[in-house]
Amino acid sequence: MNFGFSEEQEELRKAVRRFFEDKSPVSEVRRLMETTEGYDEAVWSQMADQLGLQAMTIPEEHGGAGFGYVELVVVLEEMGRALVCAPYFSTVALAANALMHSGDEAAKADYLPAIASGETIATLAITEPAGRWELDSIALEASGSGREYTLSGVKSFVIDGHTASLVLVAARSAAGLSLFAVEGDAAGLTRTPLATMDQTRKQAKLEFERVPARLVGEEGGAAPLLSKTLDLAAVALAAEQVGGAQRVLEMSVEYAKSRIQFGRPIGSFQAIKHKCADMLLEVESAKSAAYYAGWAAAEDNDELPVTACLAKAYCSEAYFHAAAENIQIHGGIGFTWEHDAHLYFKRAKSSELILGDPAYHRELLAQRIGI
Repeated sequence: MNFGFSEEQEELRKAVRRFFEDKSPVSEVRRLMETTEGYDEAVWSQMADQLGLQAMTIPEEHGGAGFGYVELVVVLEEMGRALVCAPYFSTVALAANALMHSGDEAAKADYLPAIASGETIATLAITEPAGRWELDSIALEASGSGREYTLSGVKSFVIDGHTASLVLVAARSAAGLSLFAVEGDAAGLTRTPLATMDQTRKQAKLEFERVPARLVGEEGGAAPLLSKTLDLAAVALAAEQVGGAQRVLEMSVEYAKSRIQFGRPIGSFQAIKHKCADMLLEVESAKSAAYYAGWAAAEDNDELPVTACLAKAYCSEAYFHAAAENIQIHGGIGFTWEHDAHLYFKRAKSSELILGDPAYHRELLAQRIGI
């Protein structure tokens, strides 16, 4: 087991960082926050055409690059660092993972190539108005059989649900929990963007009124598939949180060195030193958790369910604490709209809740290890 990144992976990191420094400066993040779509179509196409990011973990037989999950961890860490506004997490970490582990070869052949090329934006609709991520809470109804199904009910807090051209929907049919594919422009589907605290990651409410849907995988057999998908998505989100936490740590240290008070840099005061030291410890620990979970995902071993919960819980708290301390270290300027600190703070809070908060993942971890 090697916890260091290979030379190729480090080169990937450099290329992705350069790309997003150019295409996603904070000024562009702020511009996209104000749009309904929340992303730039030209940059989305460049991500696919120039870097092949959407194709990263998709198998070569379906038009992908066939890389492992460690490479995806590297990419998402850099995206989190730059606060990239794009439907990447929903498309790659949620939808593509669900398709790849569905066991449905026809669905893979039909949907994955367009995701890999950047043509399709996709998402996975799990949560309903209560906002719970437990699979037992899914109540949206599916009716029909064979190839003819319709969906009725409401999904909420669906990441990029209003712009996705493909929506994978978890619903209950007569056989149990199942997964269905719905076209974004399907008849009977109403999509409403939601006003959220974190404007850098768009969410939507989806209302289904006898919406035609295609069964993906085995009817009634979606629970293991969805559980695996959510674990993989938790690892991906933990990597993104690590990138954001590292960036706010750097912002804090840079400011502590340059801000002069009482004739000396504020970083020379013990209180600020302690804050920065605590942030460094938490960020480095979060990296260890996310990287180990990424290795478990790449190996697809039995440790994934445990490490995914651990990484999501710890990285959520580490990022939120670092983002909050970044505001404190910056003082009055840190509370203003013009400063970038609040952008990371809001992303940290929303990421803490997506896929379940730390308490939820600790409870899930306890159940999985038999406590």
